[in-house]
Amino acid sequence: MDLRIFTEPQQGATYDTLLTVAKATEDLGFDAFFRSDHYLKMGSVDGLPGPTDAWITLAGLARETRRIRLGTLMTAATFRLPGVLAIQVAQVDQMSGGRVELGIGAGWFEEEHKAYGIPFPKERFARLEEQLEIVTGLWATEPGGTYDFHGTYYDLTDSPALPKPAQSRIPVLIGGHGARRTPRLAARYADEFNMPFASPEDSAAQFGRVRAAAEEAGRSPDELVCSNVLVVCVGKDDHELARRAAAIGREVDELRSNGLAGSPAEVVDKIGRYQEIGSRRMYLQLLDPSDLDHLEMISSQVQSQLS
Repeated sequence: MDLRIFTEPQQGATYDTLLTVAKATEDLGFDAFFRSDHYLKMGSVDGLPGPTDAWITLAGLARETRRIRLGTLMTAATFRLPGVLAIQVAQVDQMSGGRVELGIGAGWFEEEHKAYGIPFPKERFARLEEQLEIVTGLWATEPGGTYDFHGTYYDLTDSPALPKPAQSRIPVLIGGHGARRTPRLAARYADEFNMPFASPEDSAAQFGRVRAAAEEAGRSPDELVCSNVLVVCVGKDDHELARRAAAIGREVDELRSNGLAGSPAEVVDKIGRYQEIGSRRMYLQLLDPSDLDHLEMISSQVQSQLS
């Protein structure tokens, strides 16, 4: 089971804070540092000093880290044109020496679109499907060739399909709870399917749908990595656990039910339940990026037991 650190900078984090967490992620032996792609805070936090852009952040981290994978959960397809996104991600991949992964979704948070003047179309899922075909198609075009796409929402003619990423194939992550279209899209384009904030039972059902869709598409289900993301809150005792829960505005009982919360032993046990249903990777949603002691505890007392 790979453990990856996942941050939500729109809730309040500077680039320097994210850099500190990413370096700790690398030093403490975690597999990857991922971040959300949002421009507006959620809930009662103040969100100060304001949002940071996902791919600008990852470009900086690409030059400041050496080992960890870097990516998004999930880049909003509404934020960027697909040709531009393909260039941005390929460039960051080159800057990192081939350590980037693209998590991409249709976009869902209408308020952030209104706040920053970003169109929020009704047909977002269909646009996402075209974006996936274009981005992966541009990367797959042989050097010296050109790429054309004529769809309902996007039109590309004689694209040189440059630049190329450092990796022969940048891993693509698709996730969500949708029972029909999401598994089909994952089966066609994804290297990894991520189930966000779900129980082992609901995750198992969705993983089954994705595996069935892969078989229908002529792919081996084993080609797809299945993963989960859950909020993490670990304490050596009840007092420390309660303090960390209060720092992120959550209740301990709720976190135990819906996330990875409790003592290190409790968290290891719950991660094991996800491993039993086929999850191979866990993204730990770290909501207090200033608490580096939390990261150290997870590394020394949770990750060490899983490996």
